[in-house]
Amino acid sequence: MNSRDSASSEITPEVLLRAYACGIFPMAESADDPSLFWVEPELRGVIPLEGFRVASRLARTVRSDAFTVTVNQAFKAVMDGCAEPQPGREDTWINRRIRELYSGLYAMGHCHSVECWQQGELVGGLYGVSLGRAFFGESMFHRTRDASKVALVHLVARLIAGGFELLDTQYVTEHLKTFGAVEIPRRRYTVLLEKAITGQPANFVRLPVDRPISGAEALGIIAERG
Repeated sequence: MNSRDSASSEITPEVLLRAYACGIFPMAESADDPSLFWVEPELRGVIPLEGFRVASRLARTVRSDAFTVTVNQAFKAVMDGCAEPQPGREDTWINRRIRELYSGLYAMGHCHSVECWQQGELVGGLYGVSLGRAFFGESMFHRTRDASKVALVHLVARLIAGGFELLDTQYVTEHLKTFGAVEIPRRRYTVLLEKAITGQPANFVRLPVDRPISGAEALGIIAERG
């Protein structure tokens, strides 16, 4: 389902959360387009947390702590990074309204960022939405090789530790396939989503957020789940 919302100003963070609970999410045609449209893919991308794969070369990078990884320390800067042109993506769907809505979710505790730093500079990261025991990955970026990949590894470790069940990637790319991402039909996704948003919610901050988590610790958590 793709339906344009000609009155996107009526969408609030609360409405956005209800949309996620129904399996839909908003996008914009471009950064300059003020309107939004709702998306509900026929095939949904997910990364099974028990099947998350880390290539050996990436594992060495994660374990080396080449990046200092933090959580919820630079949310708006991460959104800015995700809105930057990337190789193969000259334009972005992150417009002003998207920034406002997800900043609102961040203030409510339903949106989170993972940041990778080198020498005090933000060089990569990702952000997404948490609801119940589901995490909806929105976007990631890198300015240094492997930075977004390392952020994803740390995200998955945090989701496992916090009791999450569903990692939604919206779509599947060749890049995400290397981590174990698969496409599932909408009906199957709906079953997983309903289960993940019912009952006791997960805890995104079960791992500390006041200090970086080491790469070895993150990999250890993932290995135990796998």
